[in-house]
Amino acid sequence: MKYAARIIDITKEYPLKGETVHALRGVSFDVPFGDYVAIMGPSGSGKSTLLNLLGCLDKPTSGQLLLEDDDIGALNDDELATVRASRIGFVFQSYNLIQQLTVLENIQVPLFYLGRLGAAERIRCEEIADLVGLKDRLKHRPAQLSGGQQQRVAIARSLVNAPNFILADEATGNLDSVTTEEIMGLFEKLNNEGRTIIMVTHEDEVSAHAKRVVRLRDGLLQSDIINENRELLLPPNTRIKDTIPADHA
Repeated sequence: MKYAARIIDITKEYPLKGETVHALRGVSFDVPFGDYVAIMGPSGSGKSTLLNLLGCLDKPTSGQLLLEDDDIGALNDDELATVRASRIGFVFQSYNLIQQLTVLENIQVPLFYLGRLGAAERIRCEEIADLVGLKDRLKHRPAQLSGGQQQRVAIARSLVNAPNFILADEATGNLDSVTTEEIMGLFEKLNNEGRTIIMVTHEDEVSAHAKRVVRLRDGLLQSDIINENRELLLPPNTRIKDTIPADHA
């Protein structure tokens, strides 16, 4: 079996006011390609710390974090930046869009940093915008969009580098229940296409759509269970469109 990520006895410690905060205390679990995992836990459980490690925004204090075959703890800052830019798609609660840019320009941002913004890439960005329902909003700026539309921009942006997996941090936290279902349906379609999705959420209604639910408490793995009663919003294998690459599908 191939794995998008392997978390092996990970610890993470932070100095704080002369003391040591033990954010993670030896967490282990695997994420196969094509999985859809919800990470849950109360405030201070370590879930955001774990997401930062998976996103190569930080390194573990001890243990191993493997993304595919790369040991993240052994990479330097430039190598971590390359992994972030080329393999991971990020979706945040606050969208993290650049207000001065149009929808299309926001979607293009990852390609700009990769130095790959030619004519073909611009066309691809337009196609991805169309796939997530933004075809008629390409020249709009974030302030002219609803919360759900802004999150669709963020999801489109996360797809332009054809990432191996998508990390979502409370991606529906600012959305109403109807828009939340729309966004969860979009994640479901992406997962049907073979995308690996790891999302942090505090909402049971959101985690109900994942294949697995991993719960943390006090920096420890409390449970890791298959979601036997997974809520599907769409018929099985519903896809967005076959033009999105589905690496490892």
